[in-house]
Order: sequence, then C-alpha cells, then structure tokens
Amino acid sequence: MFRAVVRAFGDPRQVIRLEEAERIVPGPGEVQIRIRRAAINPSDLIPVTGAYRSRTVLPFVPGFEGVGEIAALGEGVSGLSLGQRVLPIGASGLWQSFLLRPAGWCFAVPDDLSDEAAAMAYVNPLTAFRLVEAARTHFGAAGGQRVGVTAAASAIGGMLLVLLAEAGFRPVALVRSAASAARLAETFAGEIVPHAAPPLDAVLDAVGGEPGNALFRQIRDGGAFIQYGALSGAQLDAALVASRRETVAFSFLWLRNWVHSAPRAAIEAAFARSFAGIRAGVLGSAIDGVFPLSDLPAALARQDDPARTGKLLLAP
Repeated sequence: MFRAVVRAFGDPRQVIRLEEAERIVPGPGEVQIRIRRAAINPSDLIPVTGAYRSRTVLPFVPGFEGVGEIAALGEGVSGLSLGQRVLPIGASGLWQSFLLRPAGWCFAVPDDLSDEAAAMAYVNPLTAFRLVEAARTHFGAAGGQRVGVTAAASAIGGMLLVLLAEAGFRPVALVRSAASAARLAETFAGEIVPHAAPPLDAVLDAVGGEPGNALFRQIRDGGAFIQYGALSGAQLDAALVASRRETVAFSFLWLRNWVHSAPRAAIEAAFARSFAGIRAGVLGSAIDGVFPLSDLPAALARQDDPARTGKLLLAP
C-alpha cells in the first residue's frame, strides 16, 4: 500500500514523502480500514512544519480527517461489520491506503452521505460546535453580542457565521480582502468587515499573529478571544494577552482535547448534528478537487494556490 510519511519537520511540500508499506493485520480490538477519501486541512500541515514538535513524534503519517470502509476485523470487535463505512478519529494517519485504528475510535457513517461529504464531517463542524459553545459558556447566554469570525470566507468561517446567529449572537465576518468580502456577501447577509474591525465582544480566531493582536486590542472589557488556528504562522503577543488578562478571557481551543475527554455518546451526538447540518446544506464544504494519493505533490501545490475554491480531498 501507499502512505505519506513525515520523517523530518519542514515545508510540507518538501518533507512529506510517499512510501510503500505492508498492510498490517488488526490485533485484538482493532479494525483495518481502507481509506476512501481523506481531507487536507491546515491542521494536518501545521504539525509537519514543526510548530508542535514538542508533542509530535517522528515519523508520522498526516491526515486527521476522512472516511473509509472496514476491510478486516480484529479479535473481539463487535458492533462493526466488514464493508461498513466509518470515520476513524482520535489520531493522525489517514493519508494512506489502509489504516489500523481501535474500534472504539470508529464512528458509523449514514448511507445517504457521499464519501466526499463524510470525509469533511469531522474537523470543521465539530470545531465550530465547540467554538460556539465556548462563547456561550463565557457569556452565560447569547444576547446579541458581536462576535468576530476571522477567515470568515473559509469553510469553517461560513459554518461559524450560521451557528453563531442560530445561537443568538451577532456574527461579524472578518475578511482580509475585498474579493473575499464580495464572495461572502453572496451567501451571508450580516456585517462583513474587509479590514480593521470596530470593537467586538468576542473573536473566534483562526489566524493569530499580528492580525490577531490587532483584534485582541479591540475587544471590549468582559469579552473573550478564542483562538483555534494560526494561519499566519504565529501566535498572539504573549505580553499583550497578559496586559489584558483581567478584562479579556483568552483561550486556545483544541478539538483533540475535547474528543479525548468527551464520552462516546457526546461525540456520537456531535456527529449526528454534523450529518444533519450537511444534509441541510449549512455545514457542508465546497470541494476544489480530489487527487489520488500518488499525486500528493500536486495536491499540496494546489493547497497553497490562492485560486483554490474549496477543500481538497485525497483518494488513497
């Protein structure tokens, strides 16, 4: 089988290599999954650069999100069947043809969802749920607070705008260009700010760095800044965050932390909500293209292309 492997930190386009490997028979409690589609997310590529090297062990196979079908069952596995489609979560490793995963980390996929939709039902929707819940927890209740969403024209940005409004907040779409603002205005009727934002009650931030610092300075006292990504490649200024510690709550949301601490029933409920949102057309993501794993270099090049119009999927 083929797999993508990282043996040294660096530029993803330089250090992710394709290798051949033997398929491994599942042990007790494990399943072998043939990956049908795997997503490419920023959260897959950031660890490759070494940004989280203190908790990233080399070598590793990237890919946190995707869908596959069960190809073999280990001893003692129940509740799953050969050929059943599942979402294997809990660790990276989906950028390969076959994957071993404990059965307890596999979640069934409804028959009416395509492979493409199912492959994007995890990272963005469940992260969006947790971000909105974090805002609700901070304020006690939603009452029209103005909540800025950075990278609002992205797939998860669009989800957050919908979910915040449904929860009773007033979402403010923060984008970096007039082109993004125009594109977003086709689907979002709320406030869109293409550059500096007016004072906000909270920010859900995927960017970090200096853009994040500028927004952090503008949050009203009693507000919250919740960071869940660092597309800029940098974190917020620690001194700035410390200077407003008493007036603005700062936190970094890791979906992984929730997934590894939540009861299985809570994760199943989150997936059911994600599947329903995809069916309703509010939690789906546009697809720019599907690449065979053997064409991974082209997929990574397209990921960096400013002309990309949606998510990229791999077909191992």
